[in-house]
Amino acid sequence: MPNNNIPEEAFDWYDEYAHGGMDRRTFMKKLSGLVALGYSMSVLTSALLPNYALAEQVSFNDSDIKASYENFPSPQGHGEGRGYLVVPSENTQKMPVVLVIHENRGLNPYVKDVARRLAKAGFIAFAPDALFPLGGYPGNDDEGRAMQRTLEREKIQHDFVAAGNFIKSHSRSNGKLGAIGFCFGGYIVNYLAAIDSDLIDAGVPFYGTPAKKSLRNNIKAPLMIQLGELDKRVNASWPEYEADLTANNVDFVMHMYANAKHGFHNDSTGRYDEKNAELAWSRSLAFFESKLRSS
Repeated sequence: MPNNNIPEEAFDWYDEYAHGGMDRRTFMKKLSGLVALGYSMSVLTSALLPNYALAEQVSFNDSDIKASYENFPSPQGHGEGRGYLVVPSENTQKMPVVLVIHENRGLNPYVKDVARRLAKAGFIAFAPDALFPLGGYPGNDDEGRAMQRTLEREKIQHDFVAAGNFIKSHSRSNGKLGAIGFCFGGYIVNYLAAIDSDLIDAGVPFYGTPAKKSLRNNIKAPLMIQLGELDKRVNASWPEYEADLTANNVDFVMHMYANAKHGFHNDSTGRYDEKNAELAWSRSLAFFESKLRSS
């Protein structure tokens, strides 16, 4: 999806809108200002808003994987959660599990596809839907974002802890759990590493802010931090987080992707940066291979 001619400020507006700093009316009004300067509204919205038909890399009908939904108990969260489980169809050996954590709008098609990509690569993947207590992802991001805002954040966090404990004990699990997440999901990866030192064995947060400072000295899991150079909002939290990880002797690496925006891995919008996304993905898979398959 071409976006070279879209003003950078439009992506900044979308980021602010997507994270609750601007309502939809204000966002659209700002885009209308660009229309007055000669930009097409259809080009602007197609570049900024998701088109999930573009995001499918692995079909749910792929013979190499098997997808289903599983419920899990979450007594400290919303009582019960639900996630999208994808397993390699032929491999019957024990294998590592990866928790896949969505953005701030529920389990949309892009994140489900990420789970299928992991299964295709030989991992058990489990992608919980934080919106399950409200009926699940509603089919569009605007409504999903509004729904997620109504849920108590602490209970959502407990739901993901419960999901991690649930899937780590899967009958085909080798006992090693990784976590990968995007935006809000990146924050949750950082949170899972901090809230329970023994929960995850490796974490890959994409453009996610850290857990609160008082929890960070609990972090033991190796981390691969994925950041986009143009993501000023999230990157502002990195220097302090880096200092805390270093002080606590955490095994971590940070990759900063040149000219990449917040959301650069999401191939359903114009923020997608194919070269950087593929590099970040290959690094993520290699990281999980090294940290989760070893004895």
